[in-house]
Amino acid sequence: MANQTETPRTARPSVRPLTRLFPYIKRYPRLVLGALAFLLLAAVTTLTLPTAVRRMIDHGFSAQDAGFINSYFSMLAGIAALLALASACRYYFVITLGERVVSDIRRDVFDHVTRLSASFYDANRSGEIVSRLTADTTLIKSTVGATASLALRNTILCIGAGGMMFITSPKLSSLVLGAIPLIVFPLVGFGRKVRKRSREAQDTLAEAMTFAGEAIGATRTVQAFNTEASAQASFGSAVEAAFGAARRSILARSILTGFAIAMAFGSVVAVLWYGAQSVLTGELSAGTLGQFLLYSVFAAGSLGALSEVWGELSQAAGAAERLSELLDEVPEIRAPDHPVPLPQPPIGDIRFEDVHFAYPLRPDTSALTGTGFHVRPGETVAVVGASGAGKSTLFSLILRFYDVTVGKVLLDHVDIRETDPADVRARIALVPQDVTIFAGSVGDNIAFGKPDASQADIEAAARAAQAHDFIMALEEGYATPVGERGITLSGGQRQRVAIARAILRDAPILLLDEATSALDAESETLVQKALEGLMQNRTTIVIAHRLATVLRADRILVMDKGRIVEEGNHGELVARGGLYARLARLQFEHGAEALSLAAAPERAAMSDKAG
Repeated sequence: MANQTETPRTARPSVRPLTRLFPYIKRYPRLVLGALAFLLLAAVTTLTLPTAVRRMIDHGFSAQDAGFINSYFSMLAGIAALLALASACRYYFVITLGERVVSDIRRDVFDHVTRLSASFYDANRSGEIVSRLTADTTLIKSTVGATASLALRNTILCIGAGGMMFITSPKLSSLVLGAIPLIVFPLVGFGRKVRKRSREAQDTLAEAMTFAGEAIGATRTVQAFNTEASAQASFGSAVEAAFGAARRSILARSILTGFAIAMAFGSVVAVLWYGAQSVLTGELSAGTLGQFLLYSVFAAGSLGALSEVWGELSQAAGAAERLSELLDEVPEIRAPDHPVPLPQPPIGDIRFEDVHFAYPLRPDTSALTGTGFHVRPGETVAVVGASGAGKSTLFSLILRFYDVTVGKVLLDHVDIRETDPADVRARIALVPQDVTIFAGSVGDNIAFGKPDASQADIEAAARAAQAHDFIMALEEGYATPVGERGITLSGGQRQRVAIARAILRDAPILLLDEATSALDAESETLVQKALEGLMQNRTTIVIAHRLATVLRADRILVMDKGRIVEEGNHGELVARGGLYARLARLQFEHGAEALSLAAAPERAAMSDKAG
């Protein structure tokens, strides 16, 4: 995602990506107007100070002028108070605007990425996306807030001071103009280099944070394999790489700032030397030169500050560009312009017609080849086969995480590509093999697919999933926090929470992917009974490696290398002596052998006792 367009990025003007922020800023005209008004007031107040200084110098200092001096200093105190008030109000409006804009951007980016297709997440790491939501938006907040305010303030001061310099002394000002191209043109050139370096630093930091997120999320695995030192070394290398990229960015900004300030103040010193000669010859008064001096300092200082601000804007432009890339991603799976409505009430009919499919990251490797089958309403169909046979791919296509390459997937007689994916998924409840538990309470996790569910409904679903007893044994019952990814729950408990979630959803189609794989024998028996009740009057597709869980299915589909090679019930398939019969023989014979081995010590002990 980041490397495909690197070349055109560096060719763009430095801050063009920041224009993507304008629609967000325009949403809050009152904040913008308030910030601009107090910004102008602060700048104008600052620009009145040199005029007061000139009049004081030219008027002179004597005992007879004590009243005049007191009135002037009283006026300066009033100006200072006004400047303080304007600056405080400017800060409030500007920082509030920055916070508001960044909140909107974060929400929009998150809303957008949650709608992106599975193929996007196949090609991009979640840690990289989170980095853009955090680090990059922080840079944007700084830009919309303090940096943009400083840029406007210094621009107004630079223009205002330059104008007052011309009014004060056109001759001296014309000399200053000659130095401006020497400052501005290198400023723009360096700014582009700064932006390139800043983008590199942000990308490298995102890599480091991505690795950190993965390692922290898998801390138990890291510790179990004694790979702490390896993880620390990898993260250390990533952090050093990020530091190196940041240092190159800082070096570019330092050169930019130093050059601009040196040129600005150097030109001011040269012009003031010439002005001092004019005072000696009587062409200028001392007060006029003092006024010109202050205005030139304002102009040079603001121009030097602009060079620093320009570097920050270039850095923020890199962040805005990275966020724009996310917002510009178009979901491959989306509703058509005129979606075909699914029939009401739901039927629960699923049909695959000559489906061919290859994952986008492996376009040359077929996951399904000519797959076709029909699951009738209320029927329970099991899908078995070796790992990689294509079983989970069926679920991904039914849920429309991907679109088929060739063929059709029909839900209730409608091609799912012609309807809204949200409508398709609303008719499906899923119990996956790798259960996702969120860092909330047990009750929140059960109600995940139905947030408006009542407490009574949540408890009823938990009872049906044989989860109520263990939940009530927890310290806070249904309000007990489960930790990140449900780390405080056992595998079987997480599985039963997922089953309760599916029961509560009450969808007409049920997809079970090894739904009892993480349960012990006793729990499996209980949950299997709950699932049998749940399957009543529902279309159910069960993926199972353990054939004991599919013996009661109406039909069994046997998959091998992306094809359905056998179909029938358990007895029919065993009688055929094909792939299913071989899988069944291996599993059931191994199971019987394991039971025999487990019972051997007990038999030996009884024999010894009898002897």
